[in-house]
Amino acid sequence: MEASDTRCGQPVLLVRHFKKSYGKKLVVPDLSLEVCPGDVYGFVGHNGAGKTTLIRSIVGAQPFDGGTISVAGFDVARQPIECKRRMAYVPDNPDIYDFMTGIGYLDYVGALFGVVGEERISRIQLLSDRLGMVDVLGDYVSSYSHGMRQKLVLISALLHNPELIVLDEPFVGLDPLAIHEAKVLLHEHAERGGAVFFSSHVLEVVEKLCNKVALIRSGELLAAGPTDEVRGDGSLEEAFLGIADNAGSVSAAPSREE
Repeated sequence: MEASDTRCGQPVLLVRHFKKSYGKKLVVPDLSLEVCPGDVYGFVGHNGAGKTTLIRSIVGAQPFDGGTISVAGFDVARQPIECKRRMAYVPDNPDIYDFMTGIGYLDYVGALFGVVGEERISRIQLLSDRLGMVDVLGDYVSSYSHGMRQKLVLISALLHNPELIVLDEPFVGLDPLAIHEAKVLLHEHAERGGAVFFSSHVLEVVEKLCNKVALIRSGELLAAGPTDEVRGDGSLEEAFLGIADNAGSVSAAPSREE
């Protein structure tokens, strides 16, 4: 299935006929979608549906077997550095250098992306204050809880104002106040013309946060488009379960030729 938006112009993220296998197991057979400037795009599916597989390929953490992925017009496979300059990644399990302090890590990320001087200082101060991290930036990352590490990675992702932010279950371990502020920050990023690609299996979070959504099951894209259209008159959970049940019934039905 292919999801496209003819009103998009230049997509920030464009996935065309993506295919990925692990050994002999075909995990994602053929998936296409696009994310436009201003989108907070939810990518929804159960554990093992292929969400993280696609995300790891988008951010350049693993190769893929077919199709193309581009970020802001640059090809992930052929122009990885240009793509990485224009995106940020927030994984579900933040793996940060334990020997660094929080501020040391943010200074390091800022320098990598060319955010220097007063701009870097002011953005770190603003984002850290909003996520309640100012008082612990001088502490070593090794002393941080999972939630504190998650907030630090989110700050680093927003620091250079990337065109695309890719998040994989980013709210795990965050307290309710931090979750609320993170949602506000992501919406503000989209309002400035950036894009957010947000993977989750928590349908209620996606329904409230995202203006567009794609539903995936076993590597197959079941539905995609504006959230209101995909969920119809019910909830996103009802839409997902209904579509998945119908897809399962079709795939399980015997062939007329048998």
